[in-house]
Amino acid sequence: MSHRTDALREHGCEKIFTDHISGGKFTREGLREALEYIRPGDTLVVWKLDRLGRSLKHLIEVVNDLHEKNIGFRSLQENMDTTSSGGKLIFHVFGALAEFEREIIRERTQAGLKAARARGRLGGRPRVMDDKKLKMAQSLMENPDYSVSEICETLQVSKSTLYRYIGRSKKKEG
Repeated sequence: MSHRTDALREHGCEKIFTDHISGGKFTREGLREALEYIRPGDTLVVWKLDRLGRSLKHLIEVVNDLHEKNIGFRSLQENMDTTSSGGKLIFHVFGALAEFEREIIRERTQAGLKAARARGRLGGRPRVMDDKKLKMAQSLMENPDYSVSEICETLQVSKSTLYRYIGRSKKKEG
């Protein structure tokens, strides 16, 4: 047994679930089993916060799910206990900080896109077929001497790209 397991037992944990690293793959079977096992009125205890969530956002989602099911949460290393009013407050502050961080990232992304547009840059994937290539494709498609495969090879595009661009131009005409 590890010191983590001993610490969990010292804090009254009756059932302990563990995750294992095997073959370069980290599975979260223990976490999944624990979340399926735990019942309303119980408290989920972890050795450290990173044992529960892959990110702050994921951690907040899991703890909120536990709260909705009337299940407490406790982390031994961070001394956090959502069954106490102080622990709930700390957790809500974490949640507010995570939301604030997401909002700042969103605002920065929007500002960056706006600045790029002002410099004449458009986002998204570059067009494969310009108007000249499209007109060439249309004229080749009208000629029965060329197969679709030959046209695609000549224009260096896939069949789906060719049909997509031709379909768009027909919608514009119609």
